[in-house]
Amino acid sequence: MNATVTNLKPKMMNPGWIQIASELATSFAERGAENDSNNQFVSENYKDLKENAFFSMIIPEDLGGGGASFEQTCEVIRTLATGCGSTALAYSMHTHPVAINVFKHLRGDEKASATLKKIAENNLVIAGTGANDWLSSSGSATKVEGGYRVTAKKHFVSGGPGAQVFVTSATIDNEVIHFAIPFSSEGVTHYDNWNTIGMRSTGSNDISMDNVFVAEDSVVLRRPVGEWHPVWDAIIPTAMPLIMSTYVGLADAAVQLATTVASKRPAELAGALGEMLNCHASSVLALEDMIRKNDNHGFVPSKENSSEILTRKTLLTISVQKTVGLAAEIIGGPGFYKGHPLERIRRDVLASHFHPLPYRRQYAFSGRVALGLDPVNG
Repeated sequence: MNATVTNLKPKMMNPGWIQIASELATSFAERGAENDSNNQFVSENYKDLKENAFFSMIIPEDLGGGGASFEQTCEVIRTLATGCGSTALAYSMHTHPVAINVFKHLRGDEKASATLKKIAENNLVIAGTGANDWLSSSGSATKVEGGYRVTAKKHFVSGGPGAQVFVTSATIDNEVIHFAIPFSSEGVTHYDNWNTIGMRSTGSNDISMDNVFVAEDSVVLRRPVGEWHPVWDAIIPTAMPLIMSTYVGLADAAVQLATTVASKRPAELAGALGEMLNCHASSVLALEDMIRKNDNHGFVPSKENSSEILTRKTLLTISVQKTVGLAAEIIGGPGFYKGHPLERIRRDVLASHFHPLPYRRQYAFSGRVALGLDPVNG
């Protein structure tokens, strides 16, 4: 990655995006209970997002996109989450690989620029498995004429039922190759096996690839198996603020619900409300600092910056979960019933722990970076 980049930041987007997101969140909330109860993908919500060009909003205007800033894209995700956490999370999983291509485009990567133009022109939706595969990658690739044949089974492909492009990876010898293919490729199979406690409508089903052909020019990255690669220092500060905006949005909704209840019994609940608001402020501050450190795609990748982002992710996760727990105390018994929006929020925020990196792994990662060691090996 270039150490110094100047004049790269895209223009700020029209604030009308936030208003549209707020309106959509209202309709998403109306569908949320049914989608959650039936464990069904948020297909109608994705249709609404597509009709309003949200899937290309972060792409620069000169490439056919909406010209959204990074900060405002995070705000859109946070807003959508107040209506439906599953929709916001699945959408963030599309958005962060697009945002990585914006990061690369702004540094002169012509392949990334072409990818962004194609996404905008065709209103494409992406789903992938990057974080699940992490430093290694499940599945194997075999070299053939013109590319590779890949066989693998991938898990947690959020938004897969609504996507056209599959971004994933596979191992060949001691190397991991990252690539993008159409979901319609021969040998790709979608499963319907996402059945979880929370985030039940993200459609994060398994995807298998059986001898799928991957063209050589579809490969966007090669890296050693099991080793920290500089690409993660670009991905983490891009992906984590977008993903974690979902959970702050869920906490926003919980705070609103709890405040309404507390306003009717202030003498009894003012103290609990104040504690909840402090926790919520902590999560908001952590998110805002993650967004600040991204600097609208202007950050300089480094292990130290990645560590700081991951530290804030842990702080945000702890604060969000405590915020929602306190909201449950304030609301009391009604929030324990199926169909109450807080019951679904409580289950959805549990997923915040599993995004890179879970607490214990983050502690070890940041400790090793502080000691000048390799973040993951040794």
